[in-house]
Amino acid sequence: MIPSDHPIRVIKRLLGEVLRAMDDQFEAMYAAGGRPSIPPERLLLAKVLMALYTIRSERQFCERLQYDLLFRWFLDLNPDEATFDHSTFSQNQGRLLRHEVADLFFAQVVALAKHRGWVSDQHFSVDATLIESWASLKSFKPKRDDGDRGDGNGWADFKGQKRRNDTHASTTDPEAKLTRKGDGQEAKLAFAGHAAMENRHGLCVRFEVKPAHGSDAAVAVQQIATLQQRGIRPRTVGADRGYCSAPFIEGMRGRGGVPHPAPQGQRRLLGVKVRSRAYQLSQKCRRKIEEIFGWTKTTGCLRKSRYLGVARTHAAAQYVVAACNLVRMARLSLGPPQLMRA
Repeated sequence: MIPSDHPIRVIKRLLGEVLRAMDDQFEAMYAAGGRPSIPPERLLLAKVLMALYTIRSERQFCERLQYDLLFRWFLDLNPDEATFDHSTFSQNQGRLLRHEVADLFFAQVVALAKHRGWVSDQHFSVDATLIESWASLKSFKPKRDDGDRGDGNGWADFKGQKRRNDTHASTTDPEAKLTRKGDGQEAKLAFAGHAAMENRHGLCVRFEVKPAHGSDAAVAVQQIATLQQRGIRPRTVGADRGYCSAPFIEGMRGRGGVPHPAPQGQRRLLGVKVRSRAYQLSQKCRRKIEEIFGWTKTTGCLRKSRYLGVARTHAAAQYVVAACNLVRMARLSLGPPQLMRA
């Protein structure tokens, strides 16, 4: 029923190698007693499927699992085997969160890419994006105000009021911060997604979700330090003009890397050789990181978080970005397209 040349077969084989490397972690997650639960391996495969096929909720996934043979084959379910309920599926995800499986899963996907020779130690790029929170702007109220300033039906008029993160907080999701992408754009309650990408094949090697405040440059320097601890030592690190600052440039140099941020106005780049060929290539390749953000927000349904809090949103992002990497790794496994003969 599934074509032999379907890319999903390659993705499943890659996932098999990743899951085998996580056997010890899965053994610690199985309970000794109680009712039978969903195997954690099957939960991970389900999260990848949801990202690959743009499934927006656990309820929709469980409904499609009942009649989609490809989904059953991917999860190693027999056609006549009973599927799990959406409430059971949601409840079992707490085990993945408690054991920090999402970070380990993403790290194993990157380790597999490095083992296959798709991640080098040469040129990387960093960038950040906003992930809109599930909380509404109407929930962003003064921290010491217990009353509701609305008219009783959920509507409120904030015209003329100054709302800041130090004086206001969302009653729905206190970890979401009011921020905006740039000047002239609307402010939203959102989280910040920070990514580090390998330039040669466009694979994301590090992705973190943090509160949308603070310095992006400091997070980028910390990400490079984490990569160095895992055996990946970037030589150059490209970035957009938002990283044109002394903390980023000096932090990269302190880690042994060459910073390549884009210039911002008349601000000096503190000795960065902007006319070198390496700098020009970094500025050209760093734009590929926007493809990762675009895939995760459209296909992966990560434009707006379905979960409350940084921890749950971060875990969901790990599965989505890992699925994006697996799609690219599957294409790399198949090799370049063959030229047609005349």
